[in-house]
Amino acid sequence: MHEAVHTTKTRVAAISIFASAGMATAKFVVGIAIGSLALISEALHSSVDVGATIVTWMVVRYSDLPADKEHHYGHGKLESLSALGIIALLYVLAGGILVESYSRLREGAPPPRLSAIPFIVLLVDIGVNFWRARALHRAAYDTRSQALAADALHFASDVLGSVAVIIGLALSGLGYAWGDSAAAIGVAVMIAILGLRLARSTVETLIDRAPEGVAEKATAAIKGVSGVVDVERLRARMVGSTTFIDAVVQVPRTYPIDRVEEIKRKAQAALTKTLDDADLTFTAVPVARSNESVRERVMVIARNSGLAVHHVTVHDLGDKLTVSIDLEVDGNMALNEAHDIAQGLERNIRDEFGEDVEVDTHIEPLEPELPHGTDAPPERVDVIKAALSRFAAGSAIHDIHSVRVRDTDAGEIVNFHCRAAPSMSVIRVHESVDEIERALRRAFPSVKRVISHAEPPGG
Repeated sequence: MHEAVHTTKTRVAAISIFASAGMATAKFVVGIAIGSLALISEALHSSVDVGATIVTWMVVRYSDLPADKEHHYGHGKLESLSALGIIALLYVLAGGILVESYSRLREGAPPPRLSAIPFIVLLVDIGVNFWRARALHRAAYDTRSQALAADALHFASDVLGSVAVIIGLALSGLGYAWGDSAAAIGVAVMIAILGLRLARSTVETLIDRAPEGVAEKATAAIKGVSGVVDVERLRARMVGSTTFIDAVVQVPRTYPIDRVEEIKRKAQAALTKTLDDADLTFTAVPVARSNESVRERVMVIARNSGLAVHHVTVHDLGDKLTVSIDLEVDGNMALNEAHDIAQGLERNIRDEFGEDVEVDTHIEPLEPELPHGTDAPPERVDVIKAALSRFAAGSAIHDIHSVRVRDTDAGEIVNFHCRAAPSMSVIRVHESVDEIERALRRAFPSVKRVISHAEPPGG
């Protein structure tokens, strides 16, 4: 995309150089020949445009370079600086034209010698400038280039300036000697007014004024991403054609880091779709949602403390809240150290829910990672599968399948799948499977661990 934008900018700017130079030369030669200040002023205006367009062509080639270690936000603001330089040249030109026009009006300079040639040149100039102004304006809009926008404004002012010169020459031909100088003054005034309009937008970009409507669009795009609670703060600024967005976004504190990263990626994609060329700085602020359960809040507290907990049980007794937790710690840790960790967790929970909450923490050794093992022979798998099917007979569990047995230094590890009625509650399924697992360990003392997966028929 950046390569296409770069090609568009440089191609349009290069065409403008040749068109500006040709028309400026024609107007200047004819203006000198007939002695028209208005036409000479227009030629000088177009000459400034030639220089400005050359600068534009050079700047857009450099401003599209990607960010580097010295320019973290890219080189886009060079376009704004070049636009300011062009505006300064135009104001110098406008001032010079006003001074010369006043001098001619005061001294009563003779009117220009009229013929069809200056009118033909000016009409051609209007046609060429009108076409170039439209092409440049379209390219500036598509690429968000302030340098091209400045160039488009110059050619638009050339159209108006040429019209003013035609009127001035016509007035001179009708006997109004002041017509040519008045037209020159009109050219200077138009240059000043149009330059002021561009100067305003360029300065606003340099002082990082938020682009019109961008903050609202960006906020709406980020809020539309699944998982975003709210946008706490958003700032936007333009650097060249790129919109830089700094957003502080609220996300549920129960989300893991990888889920937050997914939200960030989706937010960037949403901004790119909305603003075309956008660069997002995303700061996630974890917040508690209004529908967050007590258990979720306890899990967040434990996770923030880097602790492994499970079997979190919460009871609301009306006037008191009770929380029971299984806390896993290193099995080789001394009891007093483990007790200090448990007390710290309980203190954090009371800070969250109040001092009257009742917290019971059961300390147990952290389940070690089992060593690497090897698959047991098929004969052993068949024996284990037959035993599982036998223990499941008569219970709510059936269709024992996908049985895997692995030998490790710690003992055998058994994994199996089974089926139960789809309407059966999770508690009842868990109790039924637990009975089968206990029976298998009693029958085969070498079995260290049994891992089951229950699923409905067809699952």
